[in-house]
Amino acid sequence: MTEQLKQKMEEEIIKLPKERQGAINAFGWVKVTEEIGKKHLLTESELNDFQLETGLVLIGLVDFSSYALNIENNVGTTEEESTKIADEVFDEVFTPISKSIESFVKSKDPNWAQTVNFIISGGDYSTFIEQ
Repeated sequence: MTEQLKQKMEEEIIKLPKERQGAINAFGWVKVTEEIGKKHLLTESELNDFQLETGLVLIGLVDFSSYALNIENNVGTTEEESTKIADEVFDEVFTPISKSIESFVKSKDPNWAQTVNFIISGGDYSTFIEQ
C-alpha cells in the first residue's frame, strides 16, 4: 500500500465510530490483502488498487455487493478471479472484523433509547454504536 493511500485510509477510518475504528485497526487487513494479492499474482499496482477497493468497503463508502465487480474493473482481473478474491477477503478480512464489532455490540448494556432505536430500525445493530 502506498504511503499516500495509507494516509488517506487512516484519515477516513478516524471518521468512523470508535468501535469500528478499533476493529479495523486491530485487524491486520493490509497484511492479509497483501498475502491474498501475492497468492493471485497481482502486480504492485494491481495490489494497490485491490487494497483501495477493500478499504472503501471497510470504511463504508462502497457496498460489498459491488466489491467483486469493482475488483474486476479496477484491478483488471477476470470475473472468476475477482469472485475468488472477493470470497477470500470476505472470509479472511470482513468476517473477522464484523464479528469483532458484533461481539462488542452484544457485550454492551443498551440504554432505553438504544433499545427503542433498535426496534424502530428493524434490527440495525449500529444503533448500539456510539458516534
